[in-house]
Amino acid sequence: MDPLGARSQFLDVQTLPTWQQWLGQDGERRPDQDVEHSDSLPSVESFPSPFPFRADINRKIILFTGDIALLNCTAIVNTSNESLSDKNPVSDRIHQLAGPELKDELLKLKACRTGDAKLTKGFNLAARFIIHTVGPKYKSKYRTAAESSLYSCYRNIMQHVTEQSMASVGICVVTTAKRGYPLEDATHIALRTVRRFLENHGNSIETVAFAVSDTEEPVFKKLLPLYYPRSEEEERTSLPLIPADIGNSEGEPVVPERQIRITEKPGNLEDECEEDSLESDLVQVGNHAFARMEGDVDKQRKLILQGQMSEAAMQKQHQRNYSRWLCRARAEDLSDIAALKALYQTGVDMCGRTVMVIVGRNIPVTLIDVEKALLYFIHVMDHITVKEYVMVYFHTLTGEHNHLDSDFLKNLYDIVDAKFKKNLKAFYFVHPTFRSKVSTWFFTTFSVSGLKDKVRYLDGLQQLFTCIRPEQIDIPPFVLEYDSRVNGRYQPAAAPAL
Repeated sequence: MDPLGARSQFLDVQTLPTWQQWLGQDGERRPDQDVEHSDSLPSVESFPSPFPFRADINRKIILFTGDIALLNCTAIVNTSNESLSDKNPVSDRIHQLAGPELKDELLKLKACRTGDAKLTKGFNLAARFIIHTVGPKYKSKYRTAAESSLYSCYRNIMQHVTEQSMASVGICVVTTAKRGYPLEDATHIALRTVRRFLENHGNSIETVAFAVSDTEEPVFKKLLPLYYPRSEEEERTSLPLIPADIGNSEGEPVVPERQIRITEKPGNLEDECEEDSLESDLVQVGNHAFARMEGDVDKQRKLILQGQMSEAAMQKQHQRNYSRWLCRARAEDLSDIAALKALYQTGVDMCGRTVMVIVGRNIPVTLIDVEKALLYFIHVMDHITVKEYVMVYFHTLTGEHNHLDSDFLKNLYDIVDAKFKKNLKAFYFVHPTFRSKVSTWFFTTFSVSGLKDKVRYLDGLQQLFTCIRPEQIDIPPFVLEYDSRVNGRYQPAAAPAL
């Protein structure tokens, strides 16, 4: 206990400046200083950032350079090993200030698996709790596993915070130097995981303080604006710097299914994104007995044509085909399609499912490369469709030049992975015409299966808002104006009298 009148060594997180307050302070270097300022940069309106400016979230974020053990908050994080006995600067300092009771408590816990998190009291610390987590050992050949484990660390930390109704948490860099995880890669995962958690589950959390060392601070200052832009200008200038792999809607790394190829010369690994035809793949397949377990692919094709191929084999071939399309989608420059803003993610529906919006009027079918449009759809939707989702299609004020033909739609439906179809729970068709209803009926009845019962025709936004709250969907202004003119201004339902 501090002597009477002495200044406490602990720091109250509420007295520290928030990330939003840091904007432009202390000669801070901002992303627009690293990216040439040009009109060619995408605007927020034409190419929305996956991490848009949110002042409410930024006010919860603190970047603290110093000793995490000194933070006065509800909980702090300790990075350790599987036996909870690691010797590193963060852990040593926490043990020093918490006292010997912490070690006794950890002996009762016995162990913690990589990616998990366990909770103890804070004992002599200002923090009431300590969340102990175990980061992965990094090896480049097992990078995917390491990314998933590190995501689990931060996700489980935040899960403890919400489950215990904690108001604030101090988070250190989970990976230690001896575990070998590249600091910048680890920081990307930490920042995006916490951002997604605050977006989806963080209403009760008041403060998240990233506690870093002097060597870690420059990396966090560099990457924080990518995930927590403090203005629309910073959002715009940060957009080109955001990595291609940003995980799914929770920030979790997305791992495309990989095909295992058995070759005569395993040392000559084939690029999994290669766009060669199926025949070129066959050249790599050996003639030994184990390789022949896959079967004669030419024979499989013949069986498909004859309708005699097994369902499992057909699914495998379909997955291989989809993986090729996905690899192409991730490799190509699709910025011209993205700039149309014809497909984008918005909020969630009444059931908490992700809402995807398609704006028909923004699709100039006669002017775009439809194959690139297909690639863009796959690129955007792949990580969304791992969970249940709904789609809203605005047919408002579309013309013939906006209508995708049935052959393209059938091709798209045949290419996409099974998760697209399984997890689509509703397709809201807003402002349909009689002709579009007839065309959709024929398409869903005779061209594709499993979609007809999911289509809901909505004549106005009033009907849409019974499924999706107005604040959860970004509606183009021309759609709002048209609906107001045709159906009258939207009137929210009156709250019941007490």
